[in-house]
Amino acid sequence: MFLGLDLGTSSIKAVLVDEQQSVVTTASAPLEVSRPAPTHSEQDPTHWWHATLSAMDAIAAQAPREMGAVRGIGLSGQMHGATLLDAADRVLRPCILWNDGRSALECDDLEAAWPSLRTVTGNIAMPGFTAPKLLWVRKHEPDIFSAIAKILLPKAYLRLLLSGEHVEEMSDAAGTLWLDVGRRDWSDDGLTATHLSRRQMPRLVEGSAAAGRLRPELARRWKMAASPIIAGGAGDNAAGAVSLGAIRPGDAFVSLGTSGVLWATTARFAPNPNAAVHAFCHCIPQTWHQMGVILSAASCLAWLAEILGQSEVTLLASMPERPARPSDIFFLPYLSGERTPHNDPRIRGAFVGLSHQADRATMVQSVMEGVAFALRDCLEALRAAGTQIDAADVIGGGARSPLWRSILANVLDLPLSEIVGADVSGAFGAARLARLAVSGEPPADVCLPPERGRTIAPDRDLRDAYAAAYLRYRKLYPALKEIAS
Repeated sequence: MFLGLDLGTSSIKAVLVDEQQSVVTTASAPLEVSRPAPTHSEQDPTHWWHATLSAMDAIAAQAPREMGAVRGIGLSGQMHGATLLDAADRVLRPCILWNDGRSALECDDLEAAWPSLRTVTGNIAMPGFTAPKLLWVRKHEPDIFSAIAKILLPKAYLRLLLSGEHVEEMSDAAGTLWLDVGRRDWSDDGLTATHLSRRQMPRLVEGSAAAGRLRPELARRWKMAASPIIAGGAGDNAAGAVSLGAIRPGDAFVSLGTSGVLWATTARFAPNPNAAVHAFCHCIPQTWHQMGVILSAASCLAWLAEILGQSEVTLLASMPERPARPSDIFFLPYLSGERTPHNDPRIRGAFVGLSHQADRATMVQSVMEGVAFALRDCLEALRAAGTQIDAADVIGGGARSPLWRSILANVLDLPLSEIVGADVSGAFGAARLARLAVSGEPPADVCLPPERGRTIAPDRDLRDAYAAAYLRYRKLYPALKEIAS
């Protein structure tokens, strides 16, 4: 038995997987985000731990015999978060999250202090990354900065509480701007540029390698026969890739989670930071990937549902499975700023073209289309980086909507495949990494493609209409940027 834990922004998910890679049971516990100031986004790491214990207790209650036989635990997690600890491993302040935009000025400072940043890390400095957050803390919270003994990413903090080890793996470490992504090692130049050193960083391992064992007292709590090995694990997107078997060059998927991602696996480190494309390590040894990332995806629909005072389920219930034509209004999904391709933490979203005829259904469709258009921006950025994508899987909470899947296929002009069990993909990928850490099997023998449902092909009758709509959408960001500035 193998267990995967996925620390997301809105919840912790746990999945128990057997030797045949069948899901035995799942559990989850909710999380909340704090926004204490404009552009700020934080969480209390102690809430992650309470949610983890809740999810694990639920798994143990649902499947006590199988839980007792767990041999490995894998971790997946939201990336980039700055979890700051003192010498006694006490949390110094709330974790600054991946979608926090406060450190825009510090990005400029970091690039000035480290001219080779883009070459070494494969990325442009953005506020979402971890390193600029530490420059912000140094400037605005110097007492906290001086007390920092260790800096951990969110899932590494869970690992610390589960095992007592300060360990991180390559895919998540690549999102800090402290990793030499080609060499798969911390960059001393990058750490020096942020007034830090290796002693404040966790030890690095590959995602499929062992990275400690569960504390004996926790193994007793869940009545495990022995303390399971804890694998290096993966950042959330890399874990999703493992669950999809996306470990070979050319494999691609779209994720419609809180944020949105277009992923492509690569055989080598292939940076193109000027297009705001992320080039990171994969969690599988000697493998890398490129990503286009938008900061708000399924969260846009959740926001609209809250504004309208209805649940997302209610909003979607009356929607058709396919669009008849593009919406008459445009939605720009920049509720938390944007990464690919604009690298603009201060831009904000908008509806454009509202009229008396705009009803609830029109607004829902326009939100879905706006997210799809933003992902088309990502596709064009990856193409400019030399990556060819001919088809992709689609995962994440937003992928449960037939209408959204259809709109996305039309806007990207790509066939998209539904995935069975995609709602636990990050946790399932983490469970696969746990198995690799225990068994030492070749990744290709374990990370098999999943069961696919329907493949949604672009509607040829709508191809020209959506292509024209996307060109109009592309004109809106410059106009919005001019107004915002």
